[in-house]
Amino acid sequence: MRIDKEYRFDTDQGNGSLVDLFRGRSQLLVYHFMFGLDYTAGCPSCSAIADGFNGFVVHLANHDVTLSAVSRAPLATLQTYKRRMQWSFPWASSFGGDFNSDFGVAFTEEQQREGGIEYNYRREAGAPLVERDTASWQASESVRKAGGEGPVAEMAAMTGTDVAAYTRERPGMSTFVLDDSVVYHTYSTYSRGLDGLWGMYQWLDRAPRGRNETGIWWRRHDEYKG
Repeated sequence: MRIDKEYRFDTDQGNGSLVDLFRGRSQLLVYHFMFGLDYTAGCPSCSAIADGFNGFVVHLANHDVTLSAVSRAPLATLQTYKRRMQWSFPWASSFGGDFNSDFGVAFTEEQQREGGIEYNYRREAGAPLVERDTASWQASESVRKAGGEGPVAEMAAMTGTDVAAYTRERPGMSTFVLDDSVVYHTYSTYSRGLDGLWGMYQWLDRAPRGRNETGIWWRRHDEYKG
């Protein structure tokens, strides 16, 4: 799909367009990193996925592909978190623009109240869908309403927000191609479609006990003890 809308981003190199995110290459992979305006830290799941970016971004760059994360938080906030995580991959801020909402990874309070959220190519009914499947998040919302924490509330707390603010952001990945100075959107995936990008799980799936998990056990890499 041809992209004619003019999107603007704040980057380490200054304010630029979607074309500028390509960095002179013909292909662009965008990871929609959950870091909302109300977050005090990036989503821990997105952070675990992004831990793998530094190693292969150089390989992609030398094969005519640029990888960049994009989030709604202001650039200064992203830069501070990026230094904490010791990351060097490109990360742009779409603060004040429509990029995230247009590509189905950011929603408003009004949409939450009215149930007007369409994420992962489906319209949500009832509890917000943020993680790997609808049932798990609906179950976690039931736990929360019953007085327990649940994984949604736990993840929200890890970003310094409440459940409502946390779930106004969603994870995803979109790809673009630059052809004769025109940008085209070629693909997007969300939710479980991101599993293949989560390098940790690719290894864990091959471990003797597999994922062997009953809840959220992972943390940001600088938060583990020992």
